[in-house]
Amino acid sequence: MKEKDIKRISKFLSLILRHQPEKIGLALDSNGWVSTKELIEKSENNGVTFSKETLEFVVTSNDKQRFAFNEDKTKIRANQGHSLKNVTIVTETKIPPLFLYHGTVAKFLPSIKENGLQKMSRQHVHLSTNKETAIKVGSRRGTPIILVVRSGEMHQQGYVFYLSDNGVWLTDNVPAKFVELKNSL
Repeated sequence: MKEKDIKRISKFLSLILRHQPEKIGLALDSNGWVSTKELIEKSENNGVTFSKETLEFVVTSNDKQRFAFNEDKTKIRANQGHSLKNVTIVTETKIPPLFLYHGTVAKFLPSIKENGLQKMSRQHVHLSTNKETAIKVGSRRGTPIILVVRSGEMHQQGYVFYLSDNGVWLTDNVPAKFVELKNSL
């Protein structure tokens, strides 16, 4: 399978499993799960064809582990990043490391300096434990700018953090007073 085909299917899965399942006639359950068989069939009916083996390869080879199967691989879901209000990925609260990172671009800095990091259309703000991941995230929209979040201090002040199954740290918002700009990558 070609790299571009894998990327195309991964982007399609992100759209369908995180934002617009109705686009192909799918309905996710309240935890984001959908039948693997139904996903493959409805995708094909809408012009995106892949086998179960290809789907398994896309899921297991995704560098960010965006998707997960249940134990017998009869269901699939996105691990986080949903903009759907009726889907809640259940995760435990966790104590974060002292610092977490967020990748962005310059055009968002004025808003971040004023309002902090907001979840916008997602259910949570996404943070990473390392600068490399934050750089990748920021690079999607241009030249990345890395923000350091004083997550340990936030936690001490009562802010709640979650850790998704694929290692992404989640929180409801990050007030500007906990965000530092790192000029050098």
